Amino acid sequence: MARVCTYLNFGRETEAAFLFYQSIFGGEFTGGGVARLRHIPPSEGAPVIAEEDLDLIMHIELPILAGHVLMGTDVPESMGMKVITGNNVHIHLEPDTREETTRLFNALSEGGFVSQPLQEVFWGAYFGSCTDKFGIQWMFNCVNRGEN
Repeated sequence: MARVCTYLNFGRETEAAFLFYQSIFGGEFTGGGVARLRHIPPSEGAPVIAEEDLDLIMHIELPILAGHVLMGTDVPESMGMKVITGNNVHIHLEPDTREETTRLFNALSEGGFVSQPLQEVFWGAYFGSCTDKFGIQWMFNCVNRGEN
C-alpha cells in the first residue's frame, strides 16, 4: 500500500534522536528494526565505510501519529556527505507501482536536480531521489513486488 513518510538525515545522531522520539511517541521501530551501515553490502564504486562509522544507522523507522512514519539515517562525512540544515529532511514517497514511481519522479525532478536516478537497489526496491525546482527534496522507494 502506498504511503508518505518524513525522512530525516543526521550527521551521527540518528540513534539518539530516534530514542528521544520513541520516548515521546512510544511504539517500536518497524521496517525490520534498526539497520546499521555495516549491513550495506560492498559494491564497486561505493565509498568505503570507515571503521568508526560501521555502527551508525543506515535506516530506522518509527510510526508516530495517524499512520505517519518518521524514517532516518546517519550521513557521515567519511562517506562524502555533509548534513546541513535544509538538506536533512526529505518527503519519502512509496508508490504502489514502478510506473507511478517513474511518473512522480519525472514530474517532480523536472526543472530540479536528480541526486540519484531511479534504479534497483540492494534492499529490493526501485529507488531514486531528487530536489524539485523549489528546493524540496524527495525520495522514492517502490518495493519490487513484480509489478510494472
